[in-house]
Amino acid sequence: MLLEVVLPLSLAFIMFSLGLGLTFADFRRVLSMPVPVLVGLVLQIIGVPLVAFAVLQVVSLPPVLAFGVMILSFCPGGVTSNVLTRLSGGTVALSITLTAVASLLSVLTVPWFTALASTHFLGDAGPEIDVSSLAIAMAAITVVPVFIGLLLNRFLPGFVGRVGHLAEKLAMVLFVIIVIAAIATNWAVLMENLSSLGPVVVGMNALFLVLGVVVALALGLSGGDGRAIAVELGVQNATLGIAVAAIIAGSGTLSDYALPSAVYGIGMYIVTIPAIWLLRRVMPS
Repeated sequence: MLLEVVLPLSLAFIMFSLGLGLTFADFRRVLSMPVPVLVGLVLQIIGVPLVAFAVLQVVSLPPVLAFGVMILSFCPGGVTSNVLTRLSGGTVALSITLTAVASLLSVLTVPWFTALASTHFLGDAGPEIDVSSLAIAMAAITVVPVFIGLLLNRFLPGFVGRVGHLAEKLAMVLFVIIVIAAIATNWAVLMENLSSLGPVVVGMNALFLVLGVVVALALGLSGGDGRAIAVELGVQNATLGIAVAAIIAGSGTLSDYALPSAVYGIGMYIVTIPAIWLLRRVMPS
């Protein structure tokens, strides 16, 4: 029961902290820079899940973990992607817009994609997924907190200026706690599958980054835009993946479905931070 309350509230606060850093201009930017935004969204919503699915055709994972990998791939970038984009010298405005728009669209895409993945990987053994209920639950812990933060930033900028950094730090602490809890809860399963799951999630992180770089270069996007797209693809919202897995399991515990997102939540830093150095050289401004 505690998990059923704490996990959604923690994710809601993380999304609220994201909203505190947004403005309505971040959404209008879809019209002012449509090509990079469209490319980033298509890659995030369609390209990343396709890469994950392709990887799962090559490697062998238990069905519950394969399903968890797909849940992770359906989730958009998180707050961390904006910070890492800044470190990479990417276009931060583009990263923020992609994070904001993809997070809102995820309420529609994640439930449908998750239901399809459950049928494919788990078959009759999979949980019954009510797409509408999952969408409502996701909206309550993602869209609503984002808009509350957005409205506070619009009408109380002084207050947000004072508490914004504190909220960001607290969100990071909550993220770490959620990841550790998911790993600790499923420790036995992790130890049994670490040799296969670890390389899968780390390898996918690298592939997501490469996908962003290759497509951006092929379309002639500038270095800053290309780096933003690459980082946005590489940094999935692991917290949302864990939360969606918990909602689907509905047992009041962190199921095995959440484990890939938890491992990814750690592994993405191991891959992405060194990749930032490479991105600056592969995609110069």
